[in-house]
Amino acid sequence: MNELRFLRQRRSVPSRLLHEPGPDAAQLQAMLAEAVRVPDHGRLVPWRFLAIRGEARHALGELLAARSRERDPSASDAVVDKDRQRFSQAPLVLAVIARTTPGHKVPEREQLLSGGAVCFALLQAAQALGFGAQWLTGWAAYDPVVCARLGLGGNESVLGFIHVGTPAEPAPERQRPDPEALLGEWVP
Repeated sequence: MNELRFLRQRRSVPSRLLHEPGPDAAQLQAMLAEAVRVPDHGRLVPWRFLAIRGEARHALGELLAARSRERDPSASDAVVDKDRQRFSQAPLVLAVIARTTPGHKVPEREQLLSGGAVCFALLQAAQALGFGAQWLTGWAAYDPVVCARLGLGGNESVLGFIHVGTPAEPAPERQRPDPEALLGEWVP
């Protein structure tokens, strides 16, 4: 069971606790190489990646702040500022973009599940390299204006924003469900 210890140590590190340094080019490529090893029925590769780093993080934050005001003109300055800062902490944010193929023999649900597995694989790869990571979505992942500005096509959607960086402090543990309580046995 020692082989499972690494998996048991996985934690989401809140994005506000992720700072420089982030992955360099070789580490990012290593993370992506691991992430693409997920199940992919039909070899559709129903996902792609979009790196958001450097000043692009702040530009996206400004877009979110402006969009937040458009969506709710009465939003408080604190709410708008939170949106402005949403991508400014972690040095790297990877948007995992689903690109489904409608009408294919592989159902769209399975294509999306493959993309979800990519998101989780990125979390594990980041941790294996000594980084912290957090998978977030939030309203921006579903907003058509934000998605258009990110360059998403008609069959694409954001599955998650994977924030990656060096943790400022150890990741907190949380209460986990009891797996035994979740296990049922099918009897024919």
